[in-house]
Amino acid sequence: MKFLIIGLGNVGSEYENTRHNIGFSILDHLVSELSVSFVEEKYGYYASSRYKSRTLHFLKPSLFMNNSGKSVKFWKQKLKINFENLLVITDDLALDFSKTRLKARGSDGGHNGLKSINDYLHTSMYSRLRVGIGNDFKRGNQSNYVLEKFSDFEISEIKFIKQKCQKIVDCFVTQGINSAMNNFN
Repeated sequence: MKFLIIGLGNVGSEYENTRHNIGFSILDHLVSELSVSFVEEKYGYYASSRYKSRTLHFLKPSLFMNNSGKSVKFWKQKLKINFENLLVITDDLALDFSKTRLKARGSDGGHNGLKSINDYLHTSMYSRLRVGIGNDFKRGNQSNYVLEKFSDFEISEIKFIKQKCQKIVDCFVTQGINSAMNNFN
């Protein structure tokens, strides 16, 4: 059984440790825990590993958030991944900081990365793990907020978020989406 786990973010040092890049940060943690590393490939940074009799493929799209669907479509087709074995990890303004929500499908919720994926895949029938980044910004300042670096307090909590997401991904790949949602939502 094989899975494609995608973390959303923007490429470039200016985006490191920003709220919008929490998907990249979580993927970096997962890959590190499996003692593998990313390699730059077509449309993204790719890594793979065997885990509990499964093959896990990891992708950080390199086409910026608004065009990440092109990368996801390419790698999904290249690796021949079924929709039920696709998991996208992304930031979510609608959730309080550090809260997570796993869903089997859904709308883009105004998230440009998910919108791009929905457009390229012509469906929203794939799993997504949304990680709360809060919404402590003034009206009209959303773009600046998601591209800001995490606060010192948030940075101190990130390792716990990564550990929680690791448990969620483990459950997703070993027990399936329904079990993972029941255990973690």
